[in-house]
Amino acid sequence: MYNPQLDTFIRVAEAGSFSKAAQSLFITPTAVIKQMNLLESRLGLTLFTRSHQGLSLTRAGESLLHDAKHIVQYSEESIGRARRAERAEKRIIRVGVSLMTPSSPLAHMWPKIKKRCPGMSMQVVSFENTPDAARGLANLGQDMDVVVGVFDDAFLRERSCAGLEFSREPLCCAVPVDSDLASLDKITLSDLHDHSLLLIRRGWNVDIDALRDEMLELHPQINLVDFPQYRAEVFNQCANEDLTLATLALWGGVHPMLKTLPTDWECSVSYGLLHSPEPAEHVREFLEAIKEVLDEQLLEGK
Repeated sequence: MYNPQLDTFIRVAEAGSFSKAAQSLFITPTAVIKQMNLLESRLGLTLFTRSHQGLSLTRAGESLLHDAKHIVQYSEESIGRARRAERAEKRIIRVGVSLMTPSSPLAHMWPKIKKRCPGMSMQVVSFENTPDAARGLANLGQDMDVVVGVFDDAFLRERSCAGLEFSREPLCCAVPVDSDLASLDKITLSDLHDHSLLLIRRGWNVDIDALRDEMLELHPQINLVDFPQYRAEVFNQCANEDLTLATLALWGGVHPMLKTLPTDWECSVSYGLLHSPEPAEHVREFLEAIKEVLDEQLLEGK
């Protein structure tokens, strides 16, 4: 859409140095200088004043820098609009996936969804499940259309996204396979007395917060250890430090040295599909098909 030398020009102008721009672009300073010489030659302009003190923009360079940023932004937005139009035409659903947000629930429903949405296809997109990425759920509909995960009303409000509940998933307990708790059939809160329990930070989920309050009031013998986000590192910590972890059965295969057991905690969380509050037409069709499949499964289960 535009000459990629503009990207290099912006990096050089902002860094004030060919070498610093080269470091950020992971190319050699010689390659950067060559690109800038070619750009100046092609445009018939002098963009930089070169001296022993460093680089500075000429008036022409300052003018181009201002417009170049707009050109790059407009080009990216234009390509984004074209890609969204193509996806809508081809009816492609982009599913964000990670270790903690697997696409398997959708895969199980896909044959029935496909019958209701002929010609529709699914595309998986790598989704890094970090606190920053979680905040990025507000942009659902841009890089990805849907993500399968845990949510509550506060979670949806904070991230400006919507949720379609598949089920209420009971909170389980993961323990190291060599733990004294691993031989139990079900874990009670009393079983955790004098043990350390990894529990997701307050504010992540209202139902888990209620469980936390119950533990603090009625079971102070449990040592609660907060963690910010469900990630692989938390499961490693649980296995390596002989801790227990409040988790879900669907994450039972995350770590081979952990055993996931049911509990009597009477705590469950909403599990389902996160999507934009204003999805594209083909995504809305996809969501309606899922609702029909869920209703059908509910009737079959009665």
